[in-house]
Amino acid sequence: MNEKGAFNWFTPSRFGVLLALFIFAAFPQVVLGLQTFVIRDFGFFAYPLASFQRECFWHGELPFWDPYNECGVPFLAQWNTMSLYPPALLYLLLPLHWSLGVFSLLHLWFAGMGMYLLARRWAGNDFAAAFAGTVFAFNGLTLNLLMWPSHIATISWMPWVVLLVESTWRDGSRKFFLAALAGAMQMLAGGPETIFLTWLILAALWIRHLIKGTDSCSGTFWSFPAVVLLVAALASAQLLPFLDLAAHSQRNTGYADLRWSMPGSGWVNFLVPMAFGDTRNNGVFFQHGQLWTSSYYFGIAAVSLAMIAAACVRRAPIRLLTTFAIIAVIFALGENTFVYPTLRKLIPALGLVTYPIKFTLLLTFAIPLLSAFALAEVQKKNLARSLGFSTLVLLALMGAILFWEFRYPIGGDDVHITLLNALARALFLLFANYLLISITRARALPSFAPVLLVAATWLDVWTHEPTQNPTASPSIYAPDVVREKLNLTPSPAPGTVRVMTTPTALSRFVHTAIRQPEQNFLVARLGCQADCNLLDHIPKVDGFFSLTPREWSDVRELLYDRPDDSLTGLEDFLGVSQITATNDIFQWQSRRTFLPLVTAGQTPVVLDDSNILAALSNPAFNGNKIVYLPVATADLSSLHRDGPAAVSNIHFGNNRINFNVATAEPTMVVIAQAYSDHWHVFVDGHRTTLLRADHAFQALSVPGGLHQVVLIYQDRVFAIGLTISAAAFLVCGAGLFLARRKTSRNVQTSSRQFFSSDLK
Repeated sequence: MNEKGAFNWFTPSRFGVLLALFIFAAFPQVVLGLQTFVIRDFGFFAYPLASFQRECFWHGELPFWDPYNECGVPFLAQWNTMSLYPPALLYLLLPLHWSLGVFSLLHLWFAGMGMYLLARRWAGNDFAAAFAGTVFAFNGLTLNLLMWPSHIATISWMPWVVLLVESTWRDGSRKFFLAALAGAMQMLAGGPETIFLTWLILAALWIRHLIKGTDSCSGTFWSFPAVVLLVAALASAQLLPFLDLAAHSQRNTGYADLRWSMPGSGWVNFLVPMAFGDTRNNGVFFQHGQLWTSSYYFGIAAVSLAMIAAACVRRAPIRLLTTFAIIAVIFALGENTFVYPTLRKLIPALGLVTYPIKFTLLLTFAIPLLSAFALAEVQKKNLARSLGFSTLVLLALMGAILFWEFRYPIGGDDVHITLLNALARALFLLFANYLLISITRARALPSFAPVLLVAATWLDVWTHEPTQNPTASPSIYAPDVVREKLNLTPSPAPGTVRVMTTPTALSRFVHTAIRQPEQNFLVARLGCQADCNLLDHIPKVDGFFSLTPREWSDVRELLYDRPDDSLTGLEDFLGVSQITATNDIFQWQSRRTFLPLVTAGQTPVVLDDSNILAALSNPAFNGNKIVYLPVATADLSSLHRDGPAAVSNIHFGNNRINFNVATAEPTMVVIAQAYSDHWHVFVDGHRTTLLRADHAFQALSVPGGLHQVVLIYQDRVFAIGLTISAAAFLVCGAGLFLARRKTSRNVQTSSRQFFSSDLK
């Protein structure tokens, strides 16, 4: 292989195979189905939600509502549940214990291929593109995202969306509809922060393109707004329910805090990734004060090349990418600088973006591309001096970090491990720069250096700290194992009874982690923590979702912002039949005073919301005798009195509730399920009003006699969004067909002209 052949060896197909080999080498046990991911939110959130979605799919229904968590909570509208993301069919159709992990790894591969193609277009170099694709797929942050299938899916679309949308104003409208479809796929994947940053990047590129004024296409100005509108239309079936839920949720402009900012010492993770942290959390290394991501290390060679690009290379997008990188670091520092807190005060909407560390997602886009531009220049110029200078700077910084760690260690630091980690990174840096200098001078190893450099960069990231993604036997996710082991009596089920974790137990589960990830998950599953209860079909009072109805969030605060021994009648009203034991959080104890989840005959009392919450927190609250209604329903208070009424034949489904009511006089029926505008009630087939009762729950008025009551979850916002999405999809289909037909005609015309001129 000659020098030129080595640089051009990385064709798309060859890089695709090489990246697949890297992924297989990193996760053979997951690819082969021998083990599956388990760490943190993969086990506590992603897998249980995928299991629930899969069950709904095989029952022929959309997962609009989850009756097992938060006393009922919207599911599809959460967005990050991927309920409408087409590639989710992979884990809906195939065995979940294998397919969900493979789903994440396929998106890891897809991410690398997208960055390869984007870097190839921008830098014009196959070798540089392969390096960028490897860095984008294998860095600490991207690997951390594997525990969230929705996040890894969203970021995998990032370079594809940038590539295709940018082409709509660079190459005309030929790829307009493909760009819209790619943007819609990213929207449906459900990672809001990544989506926001993707379109922020595109907006900056579009404005820069307009300012340069080099475009020959008259539609450049409108191409970007048009594709944004079409993407929004295509994703309306998901976006509209999400926006509706967000408007009625606990989140507002003041909701987010500055937790999980990058620590003041967090920048050392770019150079010595195992400084200032420990592995007490499931054996995974975390910096002190940072728990959202276990790393954002990009590989020492990538950092070195990015520095060279920012300082020495004069090519069009580099200044913009450098600006992105600087902004990302400053914003990620969050509370550790004055910049981001000040901006949050000036722009309250920024409060909807949780955790400043997520701005490192912007670095994940910028660093691979900056390094690609530097590599492209390495082939054209002798940058040995720049490489040598960057090496000295980085080695000096690594030495300073080691001195800092040895001189001022924080509790839990292992300075010996930090030293070994720094030495390993230094060796990778020296080896990478040896290869790069060999390339610039065309000596020694030019035919093998490109492949060796890409492989060394992958190995550097893969070994920069203990595995970020521990795996375990798929048997830990077996359905109903804990239900059978606990043998709770009465058996919790939708519409019957629920379980509840005490405030102390919940806090201990959240803040305590066993070093072995498999055991940590199994213990948490025994305690029905987060959303693990979905695997055992056990309804419970709390849950782990991004968005919950605002009123229910108020009630949940009453339940968990108090001592364990201050139980009130609220737990009875919620049907809590088992609660974690006071002396052992891993055991459950029975409660005998719980009420059915559907009751009737209460006396209505009208109060404002603050007084209703106060009444619910009163130990004397009796949900079987009194129902509190908001002021808007004051006229009902004179129509009903406490009287005999019987409820029978109760059946709770995911999106439907049925029961019968027998009463001599008009009466109130109360359902201890979280209130939502999308639940509609029918009495004997006739639509009636569903009331918000006891601040966050459901009630209705029924006349005297025997009646059949049906509640159906009908999300009309989803129906509107689905109609818009379907229309937009038809537009895209027609546009692609016409574009293909036009291309075919142009090819035929060119052929005729060629043969005609040839005959002449």
